[in-house]
Amino acid sequence: MSNKNTFSDMPVDEFKKLGHQLVNWVADYIDGIETRPVLPDVVYGDIKKKLEDQPPFKSDKLKNIISDIDEKIIPGITHWNHPDFMAYFNSTSSGPGILADLLSSGFNANVMAWHTCPSATELEELMIGWYREIFNLPENFWGIVYDTASVSSFHAIAAAREYLSDLEIRKKGMAGRNDLPPLRIYASEHAHLSISKAAIALGFGIEAIRKIPSDDKFRMIPAVLKEAIEEDKKNGLLPCCIVATVGTTSTTSVDPVDDISTICNRENIWLHIDAAYAGNAAILPEKRWMFKGIEKANSLVVNPHKWMFTPFDFSLLFTKNPGILKRAFSLSAEYFDTSKDVAVNYMDYSIQQGRRFRALKPWFIMRYFGVEGLQNRIREHIHLAKMFSEWIESSDDFEVSAPVDFGVVCFRAIPQNITDVDEINSFNERLINKINKTGKLFLSHTNLNGKFILRICISGLRTQEEHVKKAWKLINELSKE
Repeated sequence: MSNKNTFSDMPVDEFKKLGHQLVNWVADYIDGIETRPVLPDVVYGDIKKKLEDQPPFKSDKLKNIISDIDEKIIPGITHWNHPDFMAYFNSTSSGPGILADLLSSGFNANVMAWHTCPSATELEELMIGWYREIFNLPENFWGIVYDTASVSSFHAIAAAREYLSDLEIRKKGMAGRNDLPPLRIYASEHAHLSISKAAIALGFGIEAIRKIPSDDKFRMIPAVLKEAIEEDKKNGLLPCCIVATVGTTSTTSVDPVDDISTICNRENIWLHIDAAYAGNAAILPEKRWMFKGIEKANSLVVNPHKWMFTPFDFSLLFTKNPGILKRAFSLSAEYFDTSKDVAVNYMDYSIQQGRRFRALKPWFIMRYFGVEGLQNRIREHIHLAKMFSEWIESSDDFEVSAPVDFGVVCFRAIPQNITDVDEINSFNERLINKINKTGKLFLSHTNLNGKFILRICISGLRTQEEHVKKAWKLINELSKE
């Protein structure tokens, strides 16, 4: 007779002991994160060289695994929780969010349908309602949680295609059909690349996307959009979806949603709003101007993991046409027939059958910080970004390159002794490389009208005024070098 523990899990006493040690490790890691370089000084292959190239045949002690985290994994970690991480859209995790993630893994619930975990489904419904309230969204905006904005936008564009129900794409597909006109998706030239990826995955093809030019503030021009739609219709193309962006990735510019939604409603075209980053600022009453006309949109994505201190990943898709989204993805099988259920089964609205219990994270976070606490933190980030932009504007060596409405500042160095455009671009590229090489600050870049532009994103939970001042000092010093 074998010992009953031979085929069981880690003993409870060991789990408790090591669990306490690991929580303490995470707490110490976050508390001392500023002692580490924000970017690791490694090249490709450095980390794998330190790790065993064969799977272990015998079991190992977890304390040895944790030890290897310090010695072999940490040297290659980019510290997204670092207060000097100011690249991309800074996704930082919070204490309550981390604890919720631990609890979610402990439950290990698969939130496919209501009956597979009633609490998870109903808490998700509750959290959708909370977000709808704090963002001041219309009551008829139904919601679902996905992992990322890329996946949320994918589902929105799939729903836009199903919106054209007379085409029977769900049943017949898109390939080899002489009766199906070419479908068109419209988006700003500054739209996120996930829109193109969705077009590829859904069978539209990249050529189906028509990029609409932007104005001097990098916002989609509605008049040009209107002309593009009219031209395409004359040429036999069928407009399917328009994607407007509230907070573009490069500049956080806000497309004129109200004007665009008017065009969509008149043409009966699905309007999807990508507000993955900036939409979080709708928690502030003074920033809700960006959602003017939102009630006329069909779908909206906001990512709390981008600016609401929610551990990656957590993306919200709202739509006032949930029946169409369900029609695009709902299938039944005898082994999982939910046709008679009165509760919502979120798997019916997703390409994914299995779903994580993600709603625990925002529930912990909102209850711990409160709406007021979240508002204060986001408002402070916007204040720090404005302060940084004012320093740039008062400098003879730098210039602001785009409007500053949220926590991102686009800027570039303009050395007094350089006038050639290409040389200025080269200077800024060398500058950001030198900044990031120090490990003291992490910035990202973009290209605006042929100009190499530096981006600083101030949205980290632990980023304070002292860190922004330190960043400005470092940028100036390296620029002068």
